[in-house]
Amino acid sequence: MTTGVPPQTPRRSRARTLLPLGLAAWLVLEIWLLTVVADAAGGLTVLLLLIGGAVLGTVVIKRAGRRAFANLTSTFQQAQAAAQSGTAPAAADRKGAEDRNGFLMLGGLLLMIPGLLSDAAGLLLLVPPVRTALGRAAERAVERRMAAAPPGSLQDAFQQARMQRPDGKVVQGEVIRDDAPRGPYGPADDRRPPLLP
Repeated sequence: MTTGVPPQTPRRSRARTLLPLGLAAWLVLEIWLLTVVADAAGGLTVLLLLIGGAVLGTVVIKRAGRRAFANLTSTFQQAQAAAQSGTAPAAADRKGAEDRNGFLMLGGLLLMIPGLLSDAAGLLLLVPPVRTALGRAAERAVERRMAAAPPGSLQDAFQQARMQRPDGKVVQGEVIRDDAPRGPYGPADDRRPPLLP
């Protein structure tokens, strides 16, 4: 049965509209810059720059991955030693957090992508003070978002965000709690009313 009201189409977010345009502009700018540098310095120089960036990016990603694996291994060893000794595990060590391995890997990835702008951004991310500043800014942004979230756990915040979507669909269902009081032959209330259409 229809009510005569046309369904509302969800509005595209600003990021979904601007992201493809930004990527296209970035690609055009990268190609233009490569041609300008190739005209000024020669095609062989540009090719060597691109190959050098890819090699350097590979080395950076490999080194950051080894460092991340070493940090993870030491964390597991500390937790295992605490479990064997019967003591409570120590608070998480933020030893690798100051290195900002994620930004280091992003810098390596940007170096691997062909283009001079991406290479410049990747080289900037190899500088430790830049990584530290970006990491602190990212932490502050996450803390602000978490403070703005409704009270409860992070899962509650995601659940409420999902339910408030204008294009969200409602699915009828039944909640069955495992912690309900049980009688000798199963749950105390076996008689559940049927779902109404």
